[in-house]
Amino acid sequence: MKRQSIENSTVLVVGGAGFISSHLVDNLITEGAKRVIIIDNLFIGKKENLNHALNKGAIFHVDDAENQEVLDYIMEKYDIDIVFNCATKPLNYSFINPSNAFLTNVIVMKNLLELQRKNAFQTLCHFSSSEAYGSAQYQPMDEGHPLVPLTTYAAGKASADLMLQSYVRMFDLDAFIVRPFNNYGPRQNFEGELAGVIPTTIKKILEGDAPEIHGDGRQTRDFIYVEDTANIVLKVFPIIPPGECVNITTDQQTTIKTVVETIIDVMNYQGTVLKRSARTADVQSHRGSVKKLQDMVGKVQKTSFKDGIVNTVNWLKEVKGIPIDH
Repeated sequence: MKRQSIENSTVLVVGGAGFISSHLVDNLITEGAKRVIIIDNLFIGKKENLNHALNKGAIFHVDDAENQEVLDYIMEKYDIDIVFNCATKPLNYSFINPSNAFLTNVIVMKNLLELQRKNAFQTLCHFSSSEAYGSAQYQPMDEGHPLVPLTTYAAGKASADLMLQSYVRMFDLDAFIVRPFNNYGPRQNFEGELAGVIPTTIKKILEGDAPEIHGDGRQTRDFIYVEDTANIVLKVFPIIPPGECVNITTDQQTTIKTVVETIIDVMNYQGTVLKRSARTADVQSHRGSVKKLQDMVGKVQKTSFKDGIVNTVNWLKEVKGIPIDH
């Protein structure tokens, strides 16, 4: 298998104004992509996430990849070589609108695979999620772990993965799956009900509110700094065989209690921490096996959790116009 290189290719990033995807866009430009085209409906993505990329000549369409005509138009207009599919609605949103959160994952995937089957582009890299595994039946979870999704968000991710693998078998497409674990870092959404635990905790402290821990705080997550994810995906890109899936993890197992304590430490917070009841369908434990990834690309660079938190705190202060302590 000789996959076309990112360098000098025309690349489309679907859902490219999001948290992880905007870091990916920056890396694609650094890697020397001839053109980077971005489509995002700004459901959760933000145009500001693309400031750097747009300055470097990336092209941005505010539109919805669930609409087949939109994708047809973009494929034709730009003669796309490679697609990265990062389109999704956040996990927390699946509690508000379960069917829509599910369908977004499936419909975008269907649209892309149908285009690829008709030779509209060469290669598809699809971003799944560790949530597709559900709670660990054994640890660390390797790529053969059963898919037992606990939310419709996760079920949509798992369904899209299976659809991709079936199209690869049926039509011999060059498509594969990367499965990131819990990302954090600059550009992660920190507003409202859809925000993640790390930016929410930082924001509360910046605004003088008490941080919260849901449940006993012993739930663990396999946190990975967002820039590490973007780097690792592009290392995997030339190597991973069609139809395969690989975990994107740096194997940093962390309890929610430790997460909150690290943020408190970095921010010199002296106040109380509020205890809240556990969330429904909250995955208890997540640790991804890094073996397949390391077999592919060797030892991966990783940002220490504390350094990642420092960078995230500084980014959020900048967004809010708060001076950064040096």
